[in-house]
Amino acid sequence: MDQKNRNVVVGVSGGIAAYKACHLIRNFTEAGDNVKVVPTEAALNFVGKATFEALSGNPVSTSVFDAVDEVRHVHIGQNADLVVVAPATADLLARVAAGRADDLLAATILVATCPVVLAPAMHTEMWENPATQANVATLRSRGITVLAPAHGRLTGKDTGAGRLPEPEQIADLARVVSAGESLQQSLADKRVLVTTGGTREAIDPVRFIGNHSSGRQGYALAEIAAHRGARVTIVAAATEKLLPPSGAEVISVRSAREMQSVVCDLAPDMDIIVMAAAVADFRPEEVATTKMKKGHETEGGLRHIQLVENPDILKGLVELREAGDISLATSIVGFAAETGDDQYSALDYARAKIAKKGCDLLMCNEVGDDKVFGKPENEGFLIDALGNVTEIPVGTKHQVAARILDAVEKLTLDTALN
Repeated sequence: MDQKNRNVVVGVSGGIAAYKACHLIRNFTEAGDNVKVVPTEAALNFVGKATFEALSGNPVSTSVFDAVDEVRHVHIGQNADLVVVAPATADLLARVAAGRADDLLAATILVATCPVVLAPAMHTEMWENPATQANVATLRSRGITVLAPAHGRLTGKDTGAGRLPEPEQIADLARVVSAGESLQQSLADKRVLVTTGGTREAIDPVRFIGNHSSGRQGYALAEIAAHRGARVTIVAAATEKLLPPSGAEVISVRSAREMQSVVCDLAPDMDIIVMAAAVADFRPEEVATTKMKKGHETEGGLRHIQLVENPDILKGLVELREAGDISLATSIVGFAAETGDDQYSALDYARAKIAKKGCDLLMCNEVGDDKVFGKPENEGFLIDALGNVTEIPVGTKHQVAARILDAVEKLTLDTALN
């Protein structure tokens, strides 16, 4: 589906998180989508109709009895390319699971044949209640995407699972579903480890050797895995202020050796390991304990820094698996940020890298000026252990993450069958 100029329905049910729907509406409208807001009557207790109309540029109604001559309760759902409900309260989930059509939002969802994404928000006890969990399971079994709620501050002093994910996260995930990728529970009960960000190797207390990695692709991989039901651990080096996926554990590190230590400790318990971090190949042999000054008195200091190689974490993981310290069933995925030259392409170098590393899959990104690092989109080639290449077309980093995990899941299934 064309990811621009879509007819997007943003449903809003009656919870305190309804104010976040305003940012979600703006996210879609600024991307060029035609947005119709369909709130419940209760939602208007939190955000007024005028606000929704001003942000969307379209009239807003809650009742199936408004504009009866236009058959609005049918046409909105029929014409929608995507339906996103944020927040989706426990009551809304129950009504949709029961097939109710007692207001315009429920009727719209019942009519819609396009992708439907529900973003729950409620108190922890309501989310964990067996009735709510049964409704979620029913909805997912029917092909409706129900996102996992975030963990954090709720109404009042309460904290726990049930917080609405941030609008940017909801929009990114909804676009993944709209593009035909699945967020169903295909990784339920799997343990997934994702490394991300660029390591920083200290020169002195002020300076470091680093790279341009933002960590966005690794976070996108973790987010897709988490919403497919996996228990996700992120080992993050330097990143921008990225929003951690709902339910994921984040462990922060700085250097390659710190990352190696944490990853090797966690690896034996993992089903899938995705090494998306940009790990520095070299580090200073010695780290100055005070800031190194420029000038003649420090000649041989900043001008001459002796470098040594960092450990090869990816290759080390493969060796641990071969030695039996990691299960043979564990899938190991690497990343290669490459540039071509006069002799070889980036893909050629990536093929050589997977042969050297021995991992199961390798994602090749061609990097350079204004490419990949820090950008909202990505593309590349996915190479398997036999050298077979699958092109990953340009898409958002969440869409690319979904395609990579599709390949990992297929690999895991093939391994289990064999």
